[in-house]
Order: sequence, then C-alpha cells, then structure tokens
Amino acid sequence: MAPVYRVTDRVAVCRVSLALALDRPRFDRLAAGVAFHDTSDARRRKMRTLLLGCALMLTMAERAVTADQLLVEAESFANKGGWVVDPQFMDIMGSPFLLAHGLGQPVANATTGVSIPRDGQYRVWVRTRNWVPGNWEAPGRFRVLVNGRALKPEFGTENGWDWQDGGTVDLKAGAATLALQDLTGFDGRCDAIFLTTDGTRPPNDLDRMRAWRNRLRGLPDTPDRTETFDLVVVGGGIAGCGAALAADQQGLKVALIHDRPVLGGNASGEVRVHTIGITARADALLKKINTRHWPNGSPDALLDDQKRHASMEAAQNVTLLLKWRAYDVRMQGKRIAAVYAQHIETGETRAFEAPLFVDSTGDGWIGFWAGAEFRYGREAESEFREGWDKHGDLWSPRKPDNRVMGTSLLWY
Repeated sequence: MAPVYRVTDRVAVCRVSLALALDRPRFDRLAAGVAFHDTSDARRRKMRTLLLGCALMLTMAERAVTADQLLVEAESFANKGGWVVDPQFMDIMGSPFLLAHGLGQPVANATTGVSIPRDGQYRVWVRTRNWVPGNWEAPGRFRVLVNGRALKPEFGTENGWDWQDGGTVDLKAGAATLALQDLTGFDGRCDAIFLTTDGTRPPNDLDRMRAWRNRLRGLPDTPDRTETFDLVVVGGGIAGCGAALAADQQGLKVALIHDRPVLGGNASGEVRVHTIGITARADALLKKINTRHWPNGSPDALLDDQKRHASMEAAQNVTLLLKWRAYDVRMQGKRIAAVYAQHIETGETRAFEAPLFVDSTGDGWIGFWAGAEFRYGREAESEFREGWDKHGDLWSPRKPDNRVMGTSLLWY
C-alpha cells in the first residue's frame, strides 16, 4: 500500500514533489492519485494537476543540470591566424577578446579544435559587439564556422558586448572544429563561443558572467596561487619598465606584470609612439627602454622592442610576466596586500603580494581598486591658477567639467 502524504497547500506540494524526486515510483503513484489524504474527485484532480506541474519543473531542472554545455574562450584558440588577443577592455567587458585588425583586408581564419560531449542539437551563442554602431553596415563583421560550415548569421552587428544567437547545429560526439572568418579586415571582435543543448542564453552581467565562466572552465573565483616579491609593478610601458629596472639596480625582487606580449606600451612596436623628454640622471636607464622616432610603419621600430626585452632579461631580479592582466587588489586595512592578475589566454589567476606596488597601468586601475581618491575630467583654471588667455576654455575651463583627452590611432 502506498504511504499517505498529507498535502495541504501549493508550497507543500512542491516540497513533497522535491522530497519524492529520489523515489520516482512513489512519486508516479502519488501523481496518479493513488494515495491522497482527501480522496474526493475534485481534490484529487487539483492535487494531480499541482503535482504534475511540479513534476514538469523537476524534469526541466534535471535537463538544466544535465544539459551539455561547452564554453570556448576566443583568446584560447589554438591557431589565431591573423586575429590578435586584445586585453585592454577586460575591466569593462569582462574578458580578453580576439581582434581582426587587417587595415581593410580580411585576416586569416582563427581555428581551434573542441570535443563535443554527446550527440545532439546545440545552440550556438557568440559574444561580440558592433564597435561602430550607426546608420551604416557594421565594419567588424565575421562568421563562425563549425566543422567547416558557416553559421547563418553574420556576427559583430549588434550594439554593446552581448551574446548573439547563432542558431542551432547538429553535432556528433567527439572532435569538432571552430573557426572565425573575418569578412572585412576592420577590427571584428569575438569574445567567446558557447554551445548548449538546452538553448540557455548565457549571463551578460559582469559579476555573474565571471562566476559562470570560472565554473564552466573549472577555475577558482579567487587565485589559489600566491607569489611574493619586494615590489610589484603593474604595467610594462616606459614608466613600468623604468621602475622595474631602477628597483633591480637596488637589489629588490621585482614582478613586472604586463598584459601584452611585448613591452613598451604606446612606445611598443604595436603602437610606435616615440619617446621624448628631459631624461637628466635617468638617461642611461631610459636608453635601455626608449623608442626612437621612426617613420610611421617602419619595421625598424621593432628593434626597440628587442632592446627593451634584452634589457629586462638582463635584469637578474626582475620576473617578467607578459600576457598577464591585473584585475583586482586585496586590501589589508588601508594598504594593498596583493594584486590579482589573470593570464589573458589561459584564464589562470595568481595573487602577487608585496609591501610596495607601482601603478603603471596608464589609467590608475590599481589605485582605483584600492579606493584611492581620483579625479575625472578637467579642473577649473582657478584651482591651480593655470589659465591661458590665448586658448581660454580649450586650455583650462572656468568651471570644471568631465571632458577628457581624446586618442589617436596610428595605422600601420
């Protein structure tokens, strides 16, 4: 005889159905109306409807748990072709991404292999953005190829970083290939590709998405590896390289964290802004890391990249961490105890502890995360008495505002 379950309200119905999830035969008999405390027909029909509704919810929950899901970070592609990893907006959009910078000529495909867990129909989501929205065709369009066949949509056509629906594709368990096919050569952007058998749209909120990504990739929410130094320098531009070399000369154990594959920042071969200014007593040091004024596009500018790397490798006390991006700090009272950094391709995270830190990020991220006061925009001319009648508000406004400097692009 089936046991009698006393069900008195909707909440209890759901609780009973959850409790019986591990005892499916009893659940089936109960849902069929075999054993109710109140055996009236109306009551039985009502309880059956509620229980079957809960059974449906349980089935959906089970499907969510058992759905096959595959997250592929674009920066982890095995063969990046003509695409390059761009980490500079990790703080804004949550991840590095692949960029197709071809000066108007489509770059070579980025490709990688993946392992499909089971046969099934997978919905494909691609995180991307249209980087120049407006009443014109998106400049950074690209396609995604699965096993050599292009998905129907063109990607990079929607505003803001978000997951674009690529439709469904039938896949067999085992090895498969993914490829990014650039269509324009004008800076298409791909952050990640997500395949799922239940069609669930991935989260796009940064905090939720970081936890979701870590879970799917098996990464900890906070670094589980810590390294200790006398000085941690974040940012490998001219300022960061100079600080690291100066500290090395003082015998300090230094970590230099830089999010690009080459040193120099804007003075590197990736941007090629030459360095000028008064060097004074730092002349000998700066000659090891500066960039001369090469003609725009000159391949000789890469010689200064080689010089910087050779200088850093010769520094016995400097640990050079290229392709690592700082993303947070750990505070101890009002002092920074550690900087958290993430490898821009593997996603690995580490904590770097030190009594002293140098913020050479270019945007003051370390100080910002630490809660330091900061200023955004232009101060009033009266604050530091720096007005210039010749240029008026263009030089320093009478009232403070939120205007900031623009940027220039050197195309090469």
